[in-house]
Amino acid sequence: MGKIRLTRRGLLSLLPTLTVRPVRGETPLGVAVLYAADPLTGLALRGFDPVSYRLGPEPLPGSPEHEFTWSGLVWRFTGPANRAAFARDPETYAPRLGGCDPEGVAAGRPVEADPLVAALREDRLYLFRDPGRRARATSTLLDAAEDRWPALRRDATLGD
Repeated sequence: MGKIRLTRRGLLSLLPTLTVRPVRGETPLGVAVLYAADPLTGLALRGFDPVSYRLGPEPLPGSPEHEFTWSGLVWRFTGPANRAAFARDPETYAPRLGGCDPEGVAAGRPVEADPLVAALREDRLYLFRDPGRRARATSTLLDAAEDRWPALRRDATLGD
């Protein structure tokens, strides 16, 4: 049996087939993680209206007729009033920590969150990976995540 010799060209031709997979539950920070964006559509909060989190017990799906682009993503709203409120002050209505799970951010990892697992704490919207993480979210944990977020976001390669 002959020896197989791998040349530089042969090695480079293999690179496109290699993938790096994150640990389950941890995703490299990018557009799909930020603001719970749908990776197929690019919709922030997977299409839920960010203003609706403050108006009722459950978030409501937005409509394609009421969209607004902010932070490189398309945000949908239930109507023109919610769209206008968000357009005036997106930082008030967008989830904190780029929509990443606070427990992960506090640990220095951008963990993707579920837009259906949310909570308003001190008038700030936070998204969580699962209900257990939401239940464990103390004000100390949220403060730690808020402190860690600027450096985590700055050090990451974002799609913006």
